[in-house]
Amino acid sequence: MSARKRVAVIGAGASGLAAIKCCLDEGLQPVCLERTNDIGGLWNFTETVVDGQSCVMKTTVINTSKEMMCYSDFPADKECPNYMHNTRLMQYFREYAKHFNILPSIRFGVKVRKVKKSSDYDESGKWVIDLEENGEQKTELFDAVLVCTGHHADKNEPSFPGEDKFKGIRLHTHGYRSYKGFEDKRVVVIGIGNSGGDIAVELSKIAKQVYLSTRRGSWVVNRVGTAGVPFDVEGLRRYLEWLPLKLRNRIYENEANKKFNHADYGLKPDNHLMSAHIMVNDELPNRIISGTVVVKHNVEKITETSVIFTDGSRVDDIDIIVYATGYKFGFPFLEDPVFQVNENKLPLFKYMYPPDLKHHTLAVIGYVQPIGAINPIAELQCRLATHIFKGNKLLPSREKMWEDIRKKEAAMAARFYASPRHTIQVDFIPFMDELADLLGCKPNLKQLWVTDPRLAFNVFFGPCTTYQYRLRGPGAWPHARDAILTQWDRIYHPLRETRKQYISREIVRDDIPCVGQA
Repeated sequence: MSARKRVAVIGAGASGLAAIKCCLDEGLQPVCLERTNDIGGLWNFTETVVDGQSCVMKTTVINTSKEMMCYSDFPADKECPNYMHNTRLMQYFREYAKHFNILPSIRFGVKVRKVKKSSDYDESGKWVIDLEENGEQKTELFDAVLVCTGHHADKNEPSFPGEDKFKGIRLHTHGYRSYKGFEDKRVVVIGIGNSGGDIAVELSKIAKQVYLSTRRGSWVVNRVGTAGVPFDVEGLRRYLEWLPLKLRNRIYENEANKKFNHADYGLKPDNHLMSAHIMVNDELPNRIISGTVVVKHNVEKITETSVIFTDGSRVDDIDIIVYATGYKFGFPFLEDPVFQVNENKLPLFKYMYPPDLKHHTLAVIGYVQPIGAINPIAELQCRLATHIFKGNKLLPSREKMWEDIRKKEAAMAARFYASPRHTIQVDFIPFMDELADLLGCKPNLKQLWVTDPRLAFNVFFGPCTTYQYRLRGPGAWPHARDAILTQWDRIYHPLRETRKQYISREIVRDDIPCVGQA
């Protein structure tokens, strides 16, 4: 019997955990190299600020609901809130790791220095990794590599004229942990992504004044949608994909403006809602209408104590400037010429595979910015990658892969405004279906309408939860149908007091075996 193929998994965050589990499912030997001493990646809150290592704020609540972001064969507990605080999400990750016996495959405190082709790569497709473990330099050989490092490590820090003269404090969101130290300060937050909005809202409750600077504005949506349903449960449904993009934009923008008129609040962007990354924030309009957050134009220059904006206005006596300006993509440990990142653009097939490699034994996982949750996409990428590593699935030709990459770049350029933020945007359902087509696990709706109309109705008209991609094909899960038909029970359970009145059926995770188990 041949030895199991040895797969390096770089990083033990949300993508890395899925990668380990998928390797185990396929009989591969995962060796996860994690630089910290714990799992969870950026979701593992720590007060310590480490360069190149991201971390959520102490108060961060996830922007995607539990049914939409959970792994496809491990539903979150029915008691779990629909939107988890970062500590509860970490608990979910720990439960997942325990249930699938993931931790023995992780080596903590390991720094990856270099990933390069082996001397016999042309024949074997193997990789050599230089690493540091317990202060010792090592070199190890692997049959394949899954890069699961995420894209929130290398800070994007734009410069503004005069900023070096500023007498107050300047920091990137990378170094922000909590409101402590901001009490009674006058603060300018530059950037209107999710982090910028969260920080502005949090500081507005204890700071003297908060100014939120934005170049273009942003569409803002609440976690709570119509009738109290999580907004992603409401918006990510297969039947909606049949509507023209123009019509969907009109519907979603009307709904967003029903909450508050974006133009009146100084937030209406020039782009349509589905042509840029939206902000998920439940409190920002309340803070704006109360005056504790004031929306300003883009920064033009900075003086010793003031910030001047492009419309000519200025704010004085500023104590702190927070740069909520995102991150740059990079893979400093990959030896050239595996692939090059230019202007945050990744020349990767399905945002995973460098087309020019002779062997498809290296894949990047989770380097997407979905309109939806990232965990299910990363997991499905891992399922595909492990099947390709085993030789069970083949990728298209080099020419076909480059054609797909260029089509995606052209489509993105036509739809989204030019920005480093919009180079890895994907629509959740279409992209999941693309990956599922390659793997062979896309739900067969035509067949379901004939054989199981009730399930077909829920798959087409209900929320596109990840269990749909376990109904058939490689990695099919016998409990996928039940998970789909009971997802509303798990959504409503934590919101209602009387269990008997509303809960008709339930899934108890302890009764659900792993994929491949009886």
